[in-house]
Amino acid sequence: MASRLNRWVRRLKATPLHPQWLLRGTEELRGLLATLPPGRVLDIGCADRWVERCLPRDCTYLGLDYPATGRELYGARPTLYADASRLPIADASVDSVVMLEVLEHLRCPRESCAEAARVLRPGGILLLSMPFLYPIHDAPHDYQRYTRHGLERELRAAGFILKATTPGLGALETAGLLASLSLGGVAREALRRRSPAVLLLPLLVCAVPVVNLLAWIGGKCCPDWDAMTSGYTVLASRG
Repeated sequence: MASRLNRWVRRLKATPLHPQWLLRGTEELRGLLATLPPGRVLDIGCADRWVERCLPRDCTYLGLDYPATGRELYGARPTLYADASRLPIADASVDSVVMLEVLEHLRCPRESCAEAARVLRPGGILLLSMPFLYPIHDAPHDYQRYTRHGLERELRAAGFILKATTPGLGALETAGLLASLSLGGVAREALRRRSPAVLLLPLLVCAVPVVNLLAWIGGKCCPDWDAMTSGYTVLASRG
């Protein structure tokens, strides 16, 4: 029953009935990808290579993923499999590195940032995104979250010059996202465990769109509080 629920919920992803409705799409990231300079682009954690379709025509794409997660969890189609903390790529040989929603899954995030800097040419671009307030996912391969200051510290330590750090959702939308995901997660667990709490399933399902819409309206009408966000997108260059 839980698997049937998952399939049904996926069909609702573009509506407030879905627990992740508040998450913005990839439009902003696609726009940033379209502005990457000509040359070789290394996509670390490439999954199905969707990044390749967003790049300018004068870019050469190289997709990389890790076997334990890419092959088993994502059905990845990389150019090569490798560990992000030990890249089999020559020094200063790529023009841009893309790491989207990857850093939280790396056992050695500091070493991986240093490797990204090593393979970039001087002045090369790093485009990175990472969740901040978001549930554990792809367990057991989910190891860390960084505040904005922690993420910027790690990138500076690796030799990057920060150009822009952009937060994801605002505080109220982030709170709504977490509440909706909690409702959805509890409903799924009730089904999986055959708990008497399945009697509450209609109430939990009806609460999701209410929470989503209230958080969305609040986010549009109220001033933001920058201490809470769903994640960050960072644009940096190698020094």
